[in-house]
Amino acid sequence: MWVSYLVPVVLVLLLLAASVRILPEYKRGVVFFLGRFQGVKGPGLFIIVPIIQKMEVVDLRVVTMDVPEQDVISRDNVTVRVNAVLYFRVVDPEKAIIQVENFTVATSQLAQTTLRSVLGKHDLDEMLSERDKLNNDIQEIIDTQTEEWGIKVANVEIKHVDLDESMIRAIARQAEAERERRAKVIHAEGELQASKKLVEAANVMSGNTASLQLRYLQTMSDMSNKNASTIFFPLPLDIMDVFKSMVKGGGSPQPASSSAPEPTDGEPKPTQNDIGSSPRDI
Repeated sequence: MWVSYLVPVVLVLLLLAASVRILPEYKRGVVFFLGRFQGVKGPGLFIIVPIIQKMEVVDLRVVTMDVPEQDVISRDNVTVRVNAVLYFRVVDPEKAIIQVENFTVATSQLAQTTLRSVLGKHDLDEMLSERDKLNNDIQEIIDTQTEEWGIKVANVEIKHVDLDESMIRAIARQAEAERERRAKVIHAEGELQASKKLVEAANVMSGNTASLQLRYLQTMSDMSNKNASTIFFPLPLDIMDVFKSMVKGGGSPQPASSSAPEPTDGEPKPTQNDIGSSPRDI
């Protein structure tokens, strides 16, 4: 007798177990009634009528997707391999289920094509130095196209830009040449600034001859502190005037004692004829 009641009770329990659904806070259920969209359920406890109603569960948490390596030809005809990481989440479960068959696969394929198309419009130097700008451009393009699917792209980050060995060596040579150019420019600027200071110092020292002598002595003191075999011979600057007068006069200067004595007031001054006459003429 009791067996006849047991079968319906078991069927009711199985029906209740299949109808009761519990969704956590980070999930939503898109419910269809006889194939037509009925609404979004969750989170919490609710009942779904089997066979009549069907539910698709959608996760609302941020999904981290690794974009596979893509072969990209830059605008300056350099082949590189680039991969990235994509962060997105579902903001509208209804669109994510109805508008696209598989939003995860669709977003992945869209990210790969967008990565190739955006990087192909830039040079290699821009890929290496302006990653933030490229990340923002890729994120905006993907987010605009996935908005119809109820998906919000939070961020896109380019992880690696792999180059060939030949290109790496070329970039190293370019960087070395750039460093040498900067070193030469800095050295030239230093020489220019030093020359201006030397001109100012020369103008200041030219006003006082004693400063030249002090500078000369200071140079001798600095060089004498080093372990060198150089011998210094001080030469007065006034002696150079004597050599200059010798060069201008064409011979050695006459000593002061050889000059004719000045005649006194009582003696007659010799004339030119007397001075130039020889003993034979006398």
